[in-house]
Amino acid sequence: MNKKSVGNAGESIACAYLKKIGYKILERNFRYEGGEIDIIALDKGVTVFVEVKYRSNLEFGYPADAVTQSKQRKIINGAKSYSVIRRIADFPMRFDVVEVIGSEVNHIIGAFEA
Repeated sequence: MNKKSVGNAGESIACAYLKKIGYKILERNFRYEGGEIDIIALDKGVTVFVEVKYRSNLEFGYPADAVTQSKQRKIINGAKSYSVIRRIADFPMRFDVVEVIGSEVNHIIGAFEA
């Protein structure tokens, strides 16, 4: 399996998990100048920008460790673009990370702030 299909599989697992806990998925793979946001969802009136990181095991550390400050800035910029396009700039938003390790899911709510 190539990197893209592995990423898509991880995102599908994350989406299923988020739906199961009551999130409404608004978009997947939102592209903007400078990058992509894996999942945009709604959780009790809060727009949640979700970065999904998949690893088959912990040999190279936890997946969330790959969400560096640089990556966080890119996601925050994407969230700003999304909020302007969708005219939701004044609505509450949050940044979560969903780690998928094999088939296990670890959801880090409020993983970082803008």
